[in-house]
Amino acid sequence: MKELKDLEKDPPASCSAGPVAEDIFHWQATIMGPADSPFAGGIFLVNIHFPPDYPFKPPKVSFRTKVYHPNINSNGSICLDILKEQWSPALTISKVLLSISSLLTDPNPDDPLVPEIAHMYKTDRAKYEATARSWTQKYAMG
Repeated sequence: MKELKDLEKDPPASCSAGPVAEDIFHWQATIMGPADSPFAGGIFLVNIHFPPDYPFKPPKVSFRTKVYHPNINSNGSICLDILKEQWSPALTISKVLLSISSLLTDPNPDDPLVPEIAHMYKTDRAKYEATARSWTQKYAMG
């Protein structure tokens, strides 16, 4: 799989990814919490499952680490357009991981998976950031 070679040669900053055991369709990735976000200092584990018709279909990507975020629910599902209708075969796992990393910094509260977190993000940013920080300390600094 060409992507694995590219990732090993030129990994995106603050992310890493590779196959779990010998299964090239199942990867685990780590994303470092971005410094300019309430997730700073956390290490977030992400599962990546490639469908047999990848890259024509997007990979299924989900957080294994609990994260307090309007676009990531308690099952780890991620609401991100490039993992759904905006997917393109030209996208790489590096680009997907970087998009997830920037989603941590800049949530999209207008397309939330968790409406109550989105509401808090919009109406009480300080409380949102404090809660996200405490979850990061509890679940992602382990």
